[in-house]
Amino acid sequence: PGRCFAPHGKLLAGLQAGLPFAMTTAQQRAISEITTDLAAPKRMLRMLQGDVGSGKTLVALAAMLTVAETGAQAALLAPTEVLARQHHASLSALLRPLQMDVGLLLGQGRNSTAAADHGPQSDQNDTPRSRKDTLAAMADGTISLVVGTHALLSDTAIFHDLGLAVIDEQHRFGVRQRILLGEKGRNVDLMVMTATPIPRSLAMTAYGDLDHSRLDEKPVGRLPIDTRAISKDRI
Repeated sequence: PGRCFAPHGKLLAGLQAGLPFAMTTAQQRAISEITTDLAAPKRMLRMLQGDVGSGKTLVALAAMLTVAETGAQAALLAPTEVLARQHHASLSALLRPLQMDVGLLLGQGRNSTAAADHGPQSDQNDTPRSRKDTLAAMADGTISLVVGTHALLSDTAIFHDLGLAVIDEQHRFGVRQRILLGEKGRNVDLMVMTATPIPRSLAMTAYGDLDHSRLDEKPVGRLPIDTRAISKDRI
């Protein structure tokens, strides 16, 4: 059993209206699949797969806003501090037209560092709260959206009403870690994102334990990914 998250779609429409670019057909298809899952009376267990630069973060935000509009909370778990900060900056920029805040929770003593890194020229809404303030805002429901590292899995990270857990680069987390985040709420919907599914993930989709959305096209204007091997004598 799960929870039905079926809002009017005001936040999602506001997000799309404020985008400086058009979403790809693949992104629109994935968002439709995910919002249908969120509105269903059973828990969502879905994998979003797409190459680097295919727009997975925007699709994740659409899902998070769908849940947030109902009054519940959504969390995005990233495997590294660098990636968590990157996601926080990206989501903050996308949410600026909606005047919505997104929290950032890093390891002990790291939130203050993240705030200092933004500098005086940054938008005030983009500057992360302190760790203490972020934990308090998560617990009392002041913030609906939060991005974090493994700090989200700690005992001190308490949610007011977590409805959706999004896990980026899910192959870098253990099974128990993914379960821990899902246990921080009631019948939490789960979405995992990956560019390179590991065999276990593919097996779960094959046997029906994990539904699958695929971003098979790149946004217009994106530069191609250039991967190279560099010899040691050039390092």
